[in-house]
Amino acid sequence: MAIARLVRQAKAKRPYGLCVKMTAVTMLGLCFIFVWSVFTSSSSSVTTQRESFDDIAEPAPANMRERHSGVQTKDMKPERKEELSKGGNTLRDESRIDEKNGKKMNESASASVRHREPKERNKKVVTHEKKKEHKESKQNQNQGSGNLDGKESEKQKEEEGDEPEIEVEEQGLDRESEMDIDNGGGSDLVESVDQDSKALEDGSVDSKKITKRKIKGPLFDPKANYEWKLCTTRSKHNYMPCIDFEVSTGKLQSYRHTERSCPRMPVMCLVPLPHEGYGSPVPWPESKLKILYKNVAHPKLAAYIKRHSWLLESGEYLTFPQNQSEFKGGILHYLESIEEMVPDIEWGKNIRVVLDIGCTDSSFGATLLDKEVLTLSLGLKDDLVDLAQVALERGFPAVVSPFGRRRLPFPSGVFEAIHCGGCSIPWHSNGGRLLIEMNRILRPGGYFILSTKHDSIEEEEALTKLTASICWNVLAHKSDDVGEVGVRIYQKPEANDIYELRRKKIPPLCKENENPDIAWHVPMKICLHSIPSGIEQHGAEWPEEWPKRLESYPDWMNAREKLIADTDHWKAIVNKSYLTGMGIDWSSIRNVMDMKAVYGGFAAALSQQKVWVMNVVPVHAPDTLPIIYERGLVGTYHDWCESFGTYPRTYDLLHADHLFSRLKNRCKQPVSIVVEMDRILRPGGWMILRDKIEILNPLEDILRSLQWKIVMTFAKDKEGIICAQKTTWRP
Repeated sequence: MAIARLVRQAKAKRPYGLCVKMTAVTMLGLCFIFVWSVFTSSSSSVTTQRESFDDIAEPAPANMRERHSGVQTKDMKPERKEELSKGGNTLRDESRIDEKNGKKMNESASASVRHREPKERNKKVVTHEKKKEHKESKQNQNQGSGNLDGKESEKQKEEEGDEPEIEVEEQGLDRESEMDIDNGGGSDLVESVDQDSKALEDGSVDSKKITKRKIKGPLFDPKANYEWKLCTTRSKHNYMPCIDFEVSTGKLQSYRHTERSCPRMPVMCLVPLPHEGYGSPVPWPESKLKILYKNVAHPKLAAYIKRHSWLLESGEYLTFPQNQSEFKGGILHYLESIEEMVPDIEWGKNIRVVLDIGCTDSSFGATLLDKEVLTLSLGLKDDLVDLAQVALERGFPAVVSPFGRRRLPFPSGVFEAIHCGGCSIPWHSNGGRLLIEMNRILRPGGYFILSTKHDSIEEEEALTKLTASICWNVLAHKSDDVGEVGVRIYQKPEANDIYELRRKKIPPLCKENENPDIAWHVPMKICLHSIPSGIEQHGAEWPEEWPKRLESYPDWMNAREKLIADTDHWKAIVNKSYLTGMGIDWSSIRNVMDMKAVYGGFAAALSQQKVWVMNVVPVHAPDTLPIIYERGLVGTYHDWCESFGTYPRTYDLLHADHLFSRLKNRCKQPVSIVVEMDRILRPGGWMILRDKIEILNPLEDILRSLQWKIVMTFAKDKEGIICAQKTTWRP
């Protein structure tokens, strides 16, 4: 009524009409805003709280609360509890298998992950993921660009903190701080050794104040109900998600990629077992001579066996006669001819880490293993027959990767020698980018050994011209009448002076700001990187002879104290806990993966065991992979939001130290990493997980839903460990 009166007065008094109208409109707008806020404030506030706090683990259940209150576990003997309460943390055979409190294993054939979330939240999560993907692509481009000293690593970690993170208002929650390395023995099994992430921790939070805390890792939804189904892909039991390209029609070759290309959505299905079933692998070293054929059988392999005599089908086994290989005259004759051609090559001394391009019979790496040479075989998935699975089943290091347009996932200048036997790769095509990629990862002064069965005059001339343009020196060229192969041995230059003597600067030198160590999803460039010249650069000096190089620290390693502490820590943990207190039969362990390697301390601690370790440096972490290679170990870069380049069931033990808490919400579905671990681990294989309690509690439920056997859990000071064994269960 008051507004109507004002309107009538405005009509009577024209000079003031405009002002009155504007006042009326403003009052109506304010009333509308007030009414809207009254009716919508409660629901919106609830939605905001639900969105934030739903990513935080609910209060720990009874079995986990016991672990928070101390270091006791439920099924431990009384005397064991007393020992641990006094500070002794070395594990014995007592294991906690809490079947009563564990959730029922899902037997459904569905792979859906059910969440109880409002629709509004799902929309917001999609927006958050788009922003996160943009950050991830930008971060991948910058991977490896940091220096290896402590200051640069801390700077890189601070830059990682710019990624989208969930901010949560909390009351009464203390910040979990990383524990210092125990240089005095390392008996604390759950002590954090995540040295490369210490810069991310910024102290504790006052429990009396309401603060904003950044969640550091992908926290699994405690309300999720996991149900699994088998993958229905064309490659079936040999499925590699980022390498096998599935199409509705076409022949077998139609789903082989020339580059990695992962599915849009993370894989949430389980890879089935082979058609004939899966048998326990032949233990090392017997597996060097025979393996179970049904574990690796596929149609192309059966056809390959019929054409080659160096591998034979004998009953249920696939056998490999000694000194037999695809090289006529035997592998020993082949290696002796190389040593005669270049006497400077001393296997196992100045040559420790070798890359073998293309997986054939693995006889090259198998024979060099007896000479203390660690050979990493690169299975090229564009081959019709890829024998990387056979090599891994035998217990030899191997990875699977296309080799076309992108760089291989290795740092620059880390291999002492690269070998390509019976090579049919067109090195001279596409501007010679494949050979230039070999030049990038080959150590200055390193050797490139090339053997070809059929020499083409045009190809030989093109290769000669290409190797001359990149200044490779031809040390020897020999035609072996016995082996019926032509062998060439090249050497990469050790200094940059020779590049300036070229008449034609083709290929050109790379720009100074181009980091040669950036290798994840980076296209190959037709340019030559400058050879390191200063002692502060890795690759400038040849490493010590093996095994001295395992614990020698060159001048370019600025973080020597951290490296020594890391080595001592893992040596104590492995000797006092892993080898004796987990219940693991190490005689059945051969292929080991460290899913988040830092300085290679875990692998170095296992150097006296009959195992080899694949050291995986995540792309979001500081680039420490050159240090690992300098120590005489092998490894690769990888983004755990994607599938790893290996066949299913190829590893005996997976080790993950604070992997999940350091992924920092990078992956769309963190549970897909557990599915990937289930894919690459053999039935009967083991997993050792070390992380924060808030991560391990839901992880334990996920492993139980996969019907893994939880052999042991242990916790102290908000840090914990799970030791689990994969079973043969499939939905």
